[in-house]
Amino acid sequence: MTDNRNTILAVILSGLVLIAWQYFYNVPAMEKQRAQQQTQAEFQKTTPQPSASATPGAAPQQPGNAAQPATPGATQQAQPVVAREAAIAASPRVKIDTPRIAGSIALKGGRIDDIALVQFRETVDPKSPPIILYSPSGTAEPYYAEFGWVAATGVTAKMPDAQTVWQQDGSGSLTPTTPVVLKWENGDGLTFRRTIAVDDHYLFTIKDEVSNVGNAPVTLYPFALISRHGAPQVSGYYILHEGLIGYLGDQGLQEYAYKKIDESKKVDFKVTNGWLGITDKYWASALLPDTNAQLQARFSSNPSGNVHTYQTDYLLDPVTVAIGGTATANARLFAGAKEAGVVGVFPFAGLGGYNKELGLNHFDLLIDWGWFYFITKPMFLGLDFFYRFFGNFGISILLVTVIVKLLFFPLANKSYASMAKMKSVQPQLQALKERYPDDKVKQQQEMMEIYRKEKINPVAGCLPVLIQIPVFFSLYKVLFVTIEMRHAPFYGWIKDLSAPDPTNLFNLFGLIPFDPTTIPVFGHYLALGIWPIIMGITMWFQMKLNPTPPDPTQQIIFNWMPLIFTFMLAGFPAGLVIYWAWNNLLSVIQQSYIMRRNGVKVELFDNLKATFAKKAT
Repeated sequence: MTDNRNTILAVILSGLVLIAWQYFYNVPAMEKQRAQQQTQAEFQKTTPQPSASATPGAAPQQPGNAAQPATPGATQQAQPVVAREAAIAASPRVKIDTPRIAGSIALKGGRIDDIALVQFRETVDPKSPPIILYSPSGTAEPYYAEFGWVAATGVTAKMPDAQTVWQQDGSGSLTPTTPVVLKWENGDGLTFRRTIAVDDHYLFTIKDEVSNVGNAPVTLYPFALISRHGAPQVSGYYILHEGLIGYLGDQGLQEYAYKKIDESKKVDFKVTNGWLGITDKYWASALLPDTNAQLQARFSSNPSGNVHTYQTDYLLDPVTVAIGGTATANARLFAGAKEAGVVGVFPFAGLGGYNKELGLNHFDLLIDWGWFYFITKPMFLGLDFFYRFFGNFGISILLVTVIVKLLFFPLANKSYASMAKMKSVQPQLQALKERYPDDKVKQQQEMMEIYRKEKINPVAGCLPVLIQIPVFFSLYKVLFVTIEMRHAPFYGWIKDLSAPDPTNLFNLFGLIPFDPTTIPVFGHYLALGIWPIIMGITMWFQMKLNPTPPDPTQQIIFNWMPLIFTFMLAGFPAGLVIYWAWNNLLSVIQQSYIMRRNGVKVELFDNLKATFAKKAT
């Protein structure tokens, strides 16, 4: 055991963790801006066409074959890509007008295929375009929800499809207080009626009714689907799931990234009490059937040329509409931002959201809280609590850091006290080296005896770092996945705590019109802003709080570690770097206080003077 072994071990441990985190979770260091996908031909979605050999009625044990809502097939004809505005204008529509959503419902096909999230913008500029969630078929990035009926085996009556033009009963927009009613008659005695309502957040409620005045009963299967044509550009981070998602009864959480479902092609589930959909980093679209409904659910990827159509859908149990009778099917659609209070986090904290309101099965997992959700969720609640008081998430980070310090104050005190005692016995340890210069075993034995007599735990110095690591991870997760942190400003130049510090030392903080991060291969390592530099300085102070180790190797570690960490953390979210710098400063104050209380000299300023004196000579 060498001098300052506990401190060296702590430094190495934290370094290894951060290196692993950088390699597995934070590469590339800065999230790429969402780029527009290469324009490519899209294929219009075909209508469900059940056959006598492959329908729910013919094969009830596998109703998810051809009878489920179909996706584009090989026989589909390519459709020219048109501008989103032109595609919207090509169909008669019912306007959607809510505090959070602007868009429309296509009367042709009855799809919900035009949604913009007006409270969220593409950039920090409030005048930038709103986030587009849904777009019609035929555009560059079709994404929509569809509801309806699939006819059972032997039923020849025409069903509403993508070409069906519905008629609106009455007029007016869809608002939280005014639902809309759509109607269509097939000419064979079936009348389809659809009532669509929306709340003031992101929940659509769909009630489908079919009345039969024909000359024979009709058996139908209600269905709902979410379809996305072409894989979107994802963040590419291991800690974040983007793709198909659902919590499907006893089978629990199911997550399929786009690449994974491309390989699997299709995955079927037969469950009760489930939900399913497609999630992005901050936005999601999910089908929320009744919790007691029997679902024939499916995730699928269907290639058409070089384009894949990703779909989540479900089929409910069949209903038979008697002559003169009416059948009803209810569905719900979440289409919007993954706000924690809306989706649901903790009911007891007033953040039950849809998860509590609708009695859903773990709908809170639509937000990727990660394996350590038991730390991540309380971290978010703390940040959100202080934000409500101060209106700034940066201030919340500083206050939560202080609270974490207070919670672990007794344990940290013991740790720092043990470190102080180790410093006090340094002369004795040095004497051992001189007494037994060639007997390492004897040195170790005598050293352990000194530790025993002085009641010193040689690895106690690692505890502050070990405590800090899960807090660091949980804060990173909160900053990365929660939309509340998106575009949340601090003060000065930090306009988005979830993004890296935008300043850069290598272009003199903007004086030179050049972005060093665009340099190939190593450019992302040159994102060295003001806050990372502040963090590095506070870490250097923390290192200098300890005596200079006599071993040259240890000196090299102490001298270079702050610089290495500065570059490693430079590409992390600014909020995380601010936390790390503030935590370092609090640690310096706390450790200095404990050292003085234990009669150990605080050598910070002496070490700083010695460092600059060496450089001067």
